[in-house]
Amino acid sequence: MAKMKEVVVVDVVRSPIGKSGRKGMEKGGQLCQASAQELLAGVMRGLLDRVHEKSPKFDEHDIEDVIVGILSQIGEQGGNIARIAALMAGIPNVAAAYTINQYCNAGLRAINSAAHQMMIGDGDICLCAGVEIMSHYGMGSDIEVAFKANYPVRMSSKFMESGIGVPQGLCAEMISEENGHTRELLDRAGAISMKKAVEAQRQGLYADHIIPFEFTWDDKKYVVETDETLRPKAADDFDGFMADLATLKPPFKPDGMVTAGNSSQIVDGAAAALLMTADKAEKLGLEPLVRIIGTASCGGEPVPMLLAPIPASQKALKRAGKTIDDMDVIEPNEAFMSPLIEFAKELGYEHDDPRVNPTGGAVALGHPIGASGVVYFGEMVHHLKRTNGRCGLQMLCGGGGVGIAAVVERI
Repeated sequence: MAKMKEVVVVDVVRSPIGKSGRKGMEKGGQLCQASAQELLAGVMRGLLDRVHEKSPKFDEHDIEDVIVGILSQIGEQGGNIARIAALMAGIPNVAAAYTINQYCNAGLRAINSAAHQMMIGDGDICLCAGVEIMSHYGMGSDIEVAFKANYPVRMSSKFMESGIGVPQGLCAEMISEENGHTRELLDRAGAISMKKAVEAQRQGLYADHIIPFEFTWDDKKYVVETDETLRPKAADDFDGFMADLATLKPPFKPDGMVTAGNSSQIVDGAAAALLMTADKAEKLGLEPLVRIIGTASCGGEPVPMLLAPIPASQKALKRAGKTIDDMDVIEPNEAFMSPLIEFAKELGYEHDDPRVNPTGGAVALGHPIGASGVVYFGEMVHHLKRTNGRCGLQMLCGGGGVGIAAVVERI
């Protein structure tokens, strides 16, 4: 049996993040009139151009697969957007492409799937990406089409409960109630995330891997270069920001604790990562950011969902031969702060440990569903490099009760 190959990450980039909005560029978010296809193609092209600068020997004809994570495969996000965007980006047509939907896990699933392919010898280079224009297509948009058309949609009762009858926000409320969380605890966790993100932006920690995006809408040209979701007050007046968060009303339950201040923002964005076998990267003279040493996915209870990253992370750490104490970065997706507190409790670290989302998370930057796994994978590996950290763990929860994780190590 052939020896498993080592897979490394050469580079990861992302677009600026835009607020979700459908009211036109003047009133909506900065990407709300952009095409998902163009946004995705833009980050792909930007990533490949960066790699060409590092290695003149890099040949795009060697790309085996383009793998893209996305939730709502509808409209311009449908039709196997991975292939469409790859061709738009000028990637040679010899590269195959496919699109993955695993809810919020999709972006990291694209990365893990590429790693698995190359570990067994199925190619030496894969481009992984994710995209979501939530301004155009909210969660459930794809299946909503069938309901509106009165087609015979058939799903299990548990899936109906989790995806339609019981929203994720209400599941987050259930988790908080069961575990004795307080509103102040959730708000403080959200405010800390925002503070970290504002400080990261001010220090230029995002700028080195953001690909600016240009597009035209209504005969006007727009150039988007920075994230628009951050709240400077979190860094300038933390107590005042906490007071502001306390005024927000819970949308899922009248007497609840889950609010916009301790939940992920609904946004638009895209990200891309280039993975190679270690041998290929060495031949091209490329210095990897990290190698992928453990991956896992896991299902959990559909109601309440959001806790499946716990067993997924435990499996990924075991497969990597590491413990949570070995991690220099712990990167859980901040869909809601209530499950994040439980991740920490079950995996054995403090929820406010400085290793957790050191450059902020989805409460601050946002959660562009299909792209989030790649966006925050990038934040993790770039932070490991700049701080000379060694290991990182990323985990994401997803709709219907799925979870995913990956462990990386700097070489």
